Amino acid sequence: MPHTDFIRDLLDLKDPNINISSECYLEEEIKGVIHKVILGELTYKPTACFKCACLFDNNIIKHGFKTSNIKVLSTAGFPTIIRLSKQRYLCKHCNSTFTLKTSLVKDNCFISNNTKISIAIEAKKKISEKDLATNHNVSHSTVNRIIDDAYEAYKVKKNFLPRNICFDEFKSVKATSGAMSFIFVNADSSEIIDIVEDRKLENLKRYFLSFTKAARRAVRNIVIDMYSPYMTLIKALFPNANIVIDKFHLVQLYSRALNKTRIMIMNQSDEHYNKLKRFWKLILKDRNKLDAVKLRYNRSFKKQMREIDIVDFLLSKSSVLKACYELYQDMMTAIRLRSAPLLEKLLTTENKNLSHYMITSIKTTKKYKKYILNMFNCTYTNGIIEGINNKIKVIKRIAFGYRSYVHFRNRILITQGMLKLKAV
Repeated sequence: MPHTDFIRDLLDLKDPNINISSECYLEEEIKGVIHKVILGELTYKPTACFKCACLFDNNIIKHGFKTSNIKVLSTAGFPTIIRLSKQRYLCKHCNSTFTLKTSLVKDNCFISNNTKISIAIEAKKKISEKDLATNHNVSHSTVNRIIDDAYEAYKVKKNFLPRNICFDEFKSVKATSGAMSFIFVNADSSEIIDIVEDRKLENLKRYFLSFTKAARRAVRNIVIDMYSPYMTLIKALFPNANIVIDKFHLVQLYSRALNKTRIMIMNQSDEHYNKLKRFWKLILKDRNKLDAVKLRYNRSFKKQMREIDIVDFLLSKSSVLKACYELYQDMMTAIRLRSAPLLEKLLTTENKNLSHYMITSIKTTKKYKKYILNMFNCTYTNGIIEGINNKIKVIKRIAFGYRSYVHFRNRILITQGMLKLKAV
């Protein structure tokens, strides 16, 4: 087997009309970078003129070669090109010249089809487009264009919606109004249904009105945070859907209130300022998970103490902090046990020692109590969509931001496996 055949296999050259020269290899410095250069020749007898389509005869004659440097996948870590000499022909019928075509590369292009496919597949990974460009020896704009062109357009079925949906938003590109885009997913399959550029109520109404009434009526549960426009939207367009407040956001409501209370007490106390600042995690920790056995030497107290002793000491220094802490722990218990009676008791019991932060949280809970009770009656949360949003943040951070919303949306859908590669 000639060594040129091994080179064909190595470069995955499927076109039988490309002949690798016997002296096929050299190294060359191009723009300050050492390249592997493979020398090849494309020649065959065409059936007709590419310009006027007249059949091949004696009036179509060879007319020299046209050399193209075609970028292919890297070899042994070095950028690699095929210096392909393409046969040219002169057609005397139409008095024009044409160059032979090859399946290796598209017309008027110097990047091989295999390279484009590799870029499109690599785009599924959490990698920046600049690194993709560097790895494939192409420009950033080329990678951008390939990502947008290599995948089929994502089409949402307007006559179907899942029974259970999660609503949320994420930080989008600067050009987006309000800089926040809307995303909703299937709560059962964890698949993205669609991404909408703007989360404003009027835009979301216009978008969801494009779905059929039957599709909207089929929705039974929609999990949201405490963003009131979502509630207005659901009441108006999803008549059979229950509004379910996400468990995480309810926990977050009370943990933030407790933390703000701790900071307020901390700023009022000179003696225990450092302790309140240092042990904030223990105050927010589930009391059942505090270490009540192991003693550790603590520099702040200059003696050995358990985690539960530290918390009890800090609570003993402020009746306000203690009242808020107890309410926070009881609320976490109610959420964990899905206990509606305990929730009702916590909302109706008055405590004058509560901070205004915690009082505000109670008022918010009373306002949305109906939707919180729906949370107790179903198992759906926004954990799925929060995981997707975290991945979106990673993609955006790796890329140091995106300028185009359409391109950003495509990249999100590609990394989630929602778009299919076009046939080459």
